[in-house]
Amino acid sequence: MKITRVEAIPFAIPYRKPLKFASGEVHVAEHVLVRVHTDDGITGVAEAPPRPFTYGETQAGIVAVIDDLFAPQVVGLSLLERETMTARLARTVGNPAAKAALDIAVWDALGRSLDVQVTELLGGYTDRMRVCHMLGFDEPAAMVAEAQRMRDQHGITTFKVKVGRRPVGLDTAVVRALREGLGDDVELYVDGNRGWTAAESATAMRDMAGLGLLFAEELCPADDVLGRRWLVSQLDVPFIADESAVTPADVTREVLGGSATAVSIKCARTGFTGSQRVHHLAEGLGLEVVMGNQVDGQLGSLCTVAFGASYRLTSHRAGELSNFLDMTDDLLTEPLEIHDGELTIRPGAGLGIEIDPDKLARYRQDT
Repeated sequence: MKITRVEAIPFAIPYRKPLKFASGEVHVAEHVLVRVHTDDGITGVAEAPPRPFTYGETQAGIVAVIDDLFAPQVVGLSLLERETMTARLARTVGNPAAKAALDIAVWDALGRSLDVQVTELLGGYTDRMRVCHMLGFDEPAAMVAEAQRMRDQHGITTFKVKVGRRPVGLDTAVVRALREGLGDDVELYVDGNRGWTAAESATAMRDMAGLGLLFAEELCPADDVLGRRWLVSQLDVPFIADESAVTPADVTREVLGGSATAVSIKCARTGFTGSQRVHHLAEGLGLEVVMGNQVDGQLGSLCTVAFGASYRLTSHRAGELSNFLDMTDDLLTEPLEIHDGELTIRPGAGLGIEIDPDKLARYRQDT
């Protein structure tokens, strides 16, 4: 089970409509398909979504760092030498999506080699998760209509609402419209992507106090240390650290410093190995956890449910698993389907998916 070759293949698939939020917007899924080949003829796959406005990575940068730095360091390793691989990749600063995709592809290859599902390798708690849908910036009526469509067509009843615009009343009006339009049986929480100041965040949360929000996520920048602690100390809902808490060390700093009371795990930036570490730390600290979304395609979304279903803590809340519905196409031979508000893992070894060669040929950017 030794790694013999690593591929990083850039591809681009448009979205039907852009997802807009405080730190940027996404019109095209300019992602990278990562393949890990072994001497047994097994190939593991993963998807790396660059988010330059959050982590500084670009599609070209992910391809370059994998081809030039990471592949030479992992070729020759066994699929079981994940700690060695993690240590070697850690010599290079940053590049979380590139590292995560390489890690996930190794786990997929390991599952395929052992004829075991990745979810079983990780923990095997359940085989499904409830789905949360992210709602990007738009007019209140349009956002309510989108949420109603997701509920009617897919059974989704949890929504994360992107906020962080100025004046804050633009977004509090949207959240109020969603609550009034969808009723009390729908779960809502807000994500500011660091768009507000601590004072603006406090004003917004007071305005939304009666709307039954589950969480507030990254309303203001983490480097506003005192302001953020002040904000979190007065909230009556858990405050999720997302972009500010990528590593276990980040989580420890934010939580013990009083700047967060919950955490978002995103496999697209911590892989399965790093996500395990964040999960175990969160479990030990007694934190709420949500499985987050990096505006992933279907492969990335399936990785999220594969990890989230592995543990009781991560499967307790709805995971952000549905934004692939906004893409015009995807690479999988069998597209994902959400039924009754749930997404299930795939049967079969590893992640249980195959890449459609014709679609990859159509959308790849390196030919």
